[in-house]
Amino acid sequence: MSKKEALTRAAAELLWERGYTGTSPAMILERAQAGQGSMYHHFSGKAELAVAGMAYMSDQLRSRTEEVLSGEGSAAARVNAFLDLERDPLAGCRMGRLAQDYEVVADDGLRVTMADFFTWLSERLSAVLAEGVRAGEFRPDTDPDVMASLIMASVQGGYVLARAHQDPAAFRRAVDGAKQVVASLVVDPNRG
Repeated sequence: MSKKEALTRAAAELLWERGYTGTSPAMILERAQAGQGSMYHHFSGKAELAVAGMAYMSDQLRSRTEEVLSGEGSAAARVNAFLDLERDPLAGCRMGRLAQDYEVVADDGLRVTMADFFTWLSERLSAVLAEGVRAGEFRPDTDPDVMASLIMASVQGGYVLARAHQDPAAFRRAVDGAKQVVASLVVDPNRG
């Protein structure tokens, strides 16, 4: 692994663990086992390195998500597979946690990197839901964009509740609620 890759991965890990504000360049250098010169050889500073770390996290999340959303089965089954992805509720969402960091939201470069992931996820979920509507699997009055937002909000809210209560079951209840809503959209319950 190159020093640039090591720095990017270290930044991604620390952003998830500590957030942008709580992560210092020194912490990244220590985690990556790299010298200060190496960081500034590859990145102009903390913000550019954080963008690279966020892009790395986004790529990982997109890959896992795309695998289940483009898999076999009905639209409902694929949405449920997304909701059932293995997650660590007490650690929180890699990208969602960054939305609560003032410095990320205040910096357009950081915010846009995070927002791009959620835009992609919303569009991808909406596309699967639209497939289900077109195929007659979901009720014709189903709004794929609204449902995609609800599904994403359930997952993100589940993380918040789990962390607030220090109880992974809170996450599961939020996700199970989203699954119940998806099931209520299915025209033929034996299909989903």
